[in-house]
Amino acid sequence: MPRPVKWRRVGFIPGVVHFKPAGVPMTALDEVSLSMEEAEAIRLKDLEGMQQEDCAQRMKISRPTFHRVLGSARSKLADAIINGKAIRIEGGNYEMAVRRFRCNLDGQEWDVPSENVVDSHSQLCPACHGSNVYPVLPPIPDARAGRRGRGMRRGMRW
Repeated sequence: MPRPVKWRRVGFIPGVVHFKPAGVPMTALDEVSLSMEEAEAIRLKDLEGMQQEDCAQRMKISRPTFHRVLGSARSKLADAIINGKAIRIEGGNYEMAVRRFRCNLDGQEWDVPSENVVDSHSQLCPACHGSNVYPVLPPIPDARAGRRGRGMRRGMRW
């Protein structure tokens, strides 16, 4: 029996999920698929300059697992850059680090860290203290993003 999938925590959904070399039509390109957790590892380590231990804690995974995810992401990026392939960011096994809620009564929106979310219906609006709230799904920029694997949409755990 395979080991259960461990969800990696992601704090950011990129606004652009597809990159390609300039001047080459998409039909002539091979494509590399970068998962959301690989993109998050690149963002935390290379863009924000965090230490690997801190990155692993932020993603709620072990440091060796973070190292493997980061290595896989860098290998895919190097392949795409050196061999002129398109890059698509999609799918993976992740959950959002912060969940956003909206009040049906006054339209107020607020963020709640995932650790504090037990039941979305138990949340109260901070402005009117009403209980008529619902979770707001983060926008998926590309209609095809996150539609791999089993379930309604792999990569989003609410």
